[in-house]
Amino acid sequence: MITEEHILLHHGAYYKKYPAKEIIFQSGDVPRFFIQIRSGTVELNNYHDDGREFTLNILSMGDSIGGSLLFSTQNYPMNAIAKTDCIVLKLSKSKFLEMVKNNSEIALKLLEDFSHSLYHKYTMLFNNSSIDPLAKITSLLDYYKRCANEEKRYCYHLPLTRQQIANLTGLRVETVIRTIKRMEELDLVHLKHRQIYY
Repeated sequence: MITEEHILLHHGAYYKKYPAKEIIFQSGDVPRFFIQIRSGTVELNNYHDDGREFTLNILSMGDSIGGSLLFSTQNYPMNAIAKTDCIVLKLSKSKFLEMVKNNSEIALKLLEDFSHSLYHKYTMLFNNSSIDPLAKITSLLDYYKRCANEEKRYCYHLPLTRQQIANLTGLRVETVIRTIKRMEELDLVHLKHRQIYY
């Protein structure tokens, strides 16, 4: 969690509910709010010219959505869509910037979060350039497991569908299914009721 809820509420944030599949913002919209997820899952995506969806990230409780763009004059380059019913905290851009300016602890926490986000983007960009599907999927699993602070083998339950893995890696879902099966045969993952444990 970037910022404690009570701090955001103290500075004027409010709760907003989004039912599953509702758009939180679209590519081209002007960033007007700091948005932090209180519950639910949000997908950041884009669409190729041929209509294929490309998933940039899947965010959950405590994550902020597009917060780094509040420090620029750029519009959102992606869509944010509620994948499940969500509750988010929204704080206006002006109040958010004032809060950051007056609180070095919050500013440092934001920088840490932005740094973590950039690390993820660079890692995924490099690994998605690989032609080996197993390397792409392993990199994704490593990232999610690391974020969950899990270290033991098979203790991490990956909260992604095969389609979401495909969207995040740029692979076809059929390739993901075959590769996950191969990873199970190689003893890299454990499958239980179609759920992936890494």
